[in-house]
Amino acid sequence: MDRTAELFPRFDENGRNMIRSAYEIAAEALKTHTRSNGHPFIEHPDAVAMIAYEEIGLPAECIAAVYLHEATRFFPETDIVSAGFGKDVYTIVDGLNKISTINPKDTRLEAENYKKLIVSYSRDPRVTVLKIADRLEVMRSLDMFPKLSRERKVLETMMLYIPLAHQLGLYNIKSEMEDIYFRHADPEQYRAITNKLKSTERDRQKLMTQFIEPLKQKLSDEGIQYKLKVRTKTALSIYKKMKKQKVSFEGVFDVFAIRFIIDCEEERSVEHALCWKVFSYVTEEYESDTKRLRDWISNPKPNGYESLHITVKNKEGSFLEVQIRTKRMDDMAESGLASHWSYKGIRHEATLDQWLTAVRRALENPLGSEGDPMAAYYEDELLELPTKEIFVFTPSGELRKLPAGATVLDFAFDIHTNLGVKCTGGKINGKAVRINEKLQTGDVVEIMSGKNQKPSQDWLNIVVSNKARNKIRQKLSEAEFKKAADGKEILGRRLKNWKMEIDDETMAVMLKKLPYKTINAFYAAIGEGELDVAEVKNMVNEIRNADSSAAMQGAEKKQSSGIHERNGNNDDILVIDAKNVKGIDYRMAKCCNPVFGDDVFGFVTRTEGIKIHRMSCPNAGRLMDMYPYRIQKVKWSDNPSTNNFQTGLRVTAALEPSVINEIMDIVNSFRASIRMFNVIENDRQSTYEISMKIAVPSNLELDKVTSQIRNLKNVIKISRT
Repeated sequence: MDRTAELFPRFDENGRNMIRSAYEIAAEALKTHTRSNGHPFIEHPDAVAMIAYEEIGLPAECIAAVYLHEATRFFPETDIVSAGFGKDVYTIVDGLNKISTINPKDTRLEAENYKKLIVSYSRDPRVTVLKIADRLEVMRSLDMFPKLSRERKVLETMMLYIPLAHQLGLYNIKSEMEDIYFRHADPEQYRAITNKLKSTERDRQKLMTQFIEPLKQKLSDEGIQYKLKVRTKTALSIYKKMKKQKVSFEGVFDVFAIRFIIDCEEERSVEHALCWKVFSYVTEEYESDTKRLRDWISNPKPNGYESLHITVKNKEGSFLEVQIRTKRMDDMAESGLASHWSYKGIRHEATLDQWLTAVRRALENPLGSEGDPMAAYYEDELLELPTKEIFVFTPSGELRKLPAGATVLDFAFDIHTNLGVKCTGGKINGKAVRINEKLQTGDVVEIMSGKNQKPSQDWLNIVVSNKARNKIRQKLSEAEFKKAADGKEILGRRLKNWKMEIDDETMAVMLKKLPYKTINAFYAAIGEGELDVAEVKNMVNEIRNADSSAAMQGAEKKQSSGIHERNGNNDDILVIDAKNVKGIDYRMAKCCNPVFGDDVFGFVTRTEGIKIHRMSCPNAGRLMDMYPYRIQKVKWSDNPSTNNFQTGLRVTAALEPSVINEIMDIVNSFRASIRMFNVIENDRQSTYEISMKIAVPSNLELDKVTSQIRNLKNVIKISRT
């Protein structure tokens, strides 16, 4: 038997020939193409075509378009024009091909945005119905896909396709997709409810048999032709009701309903009369709850839904929901707008136009708005978004799931630990933001990174995901151990020069006075330059001297270490030996960071001894004008010290990533070390604004560093800070 005639018997010869030609083109184009399970890909359009034919009742043009779409989607060079399928078929194929290019990130996973794209990409609303049929087939085959792909398809279905199917009145398809979603999103609850339904199936059948028995003769005597059907709620609907009403499975009142489907002519007066007659027989036989009567025959819902609903109690005291409707009404209730299409294979232009108009109206109006013809159909709400999760995209369209409240920094660590560690900010939907910016479902997020960026303790207050927290703590711990090792080495070297040792008792007393909880944190502070070893020396001396007078004597002794000379003008000159740059006598001013060899002067402060400033310090003029009597002439000793001095540099460079490495290489090639390095991108000027602190033994070494950096091709300006 001809395959096409066997699968699509309702169509006439012309329709079957059209489908046969389309199938042959697709089979040839897709002959080497397979699905995720290794089966021939042609199985997918076959299954979609059967959904469109059997479950929705679309015409032959739509079935042919399904095959041609799959052929041309993967192989655009496939010739479908020469076969002469007709304008309708080509319009539908074109629309399906355009819709298949939509990336969910383009819609930000919002059903209304998705609809707008569909409307803009297709002139024929049947395209949308076929796309939903396609998605239903994908959901039915979900187990064949890899885990990540499966999760993405489940999310897309929940957020895009289920609302769309609901709005177009494809209620059976909507319910099935919801249950498949439920099976993958919460398999334990799904199994519990479906197993309960299976275990009580015989009870439901028994109730239906017992229910109809007293009514059979009365209905037969009236010549009423009917079909009785048990309508069981979907697993997801039951679960939502259990949560909403806070009851167990047994506490859900309307797990199932008994439905009368009356077979009669499609004349409204006849239909209404028969429905009310059946209603009267049911309520005569069984006690009814009039409060739960729903008369949608006299007053149909805005979408055209018609049915009588009543709740009755049987002799055993069990409550049953009874629905009474005709076959026409049932078609509308099951398939919504699609039920307007003739299932007999005979083209009724007026009926088709009526359906297409309704579909267009649904597509052009927001879900649930006054213009939505399906707005009032179900009392149950659509699936809600998971409140504990958000879903965002990478720039390439990869979907990522994060906890609600997640930030750009969380996203960076979710992609890769190394990216998280170097994260300096990001772009959300193309707009530059900071690392603490919170993300919303549907955002497209791009991470910006800097080679010299490092995690800080504050980051723990920015992130919410466990992965990011754990990685930040790990990196902070690693960094502290590394800094601690450096600090321990620095302190040990200096103590050796001073011929000093710190015993455990002195260390314990010192840690109590300092804001460091552990010895590792103490050493790390030295390694980072936060705690100067000269301060450690002073503290050790103070502890050993036991009382303030001894500390004063120690201070006076250190004060005498400066050599005072008298010059011709009787001006005192303080000679700096530069071996104790942060002692009681004098300190290097942080506003200008002088280094050995700079032209300097001293300023006598009230509480911090003498501050040493560069002559080029931005504060020099003000200090000399306002406090001339506190200016102290100073000079460096003849021999350079072995100490390093910290100073700041500011570099403006072209937006060329290689320049950052070049600058760092130059610093490391001299007797200098980087203590801080920060990079800010200036998008307006297309430049990097680099600020850094480096340690150097003298201004001679500093001049070598700045000269080499200034000569770099991409460096625009360099200055001391």
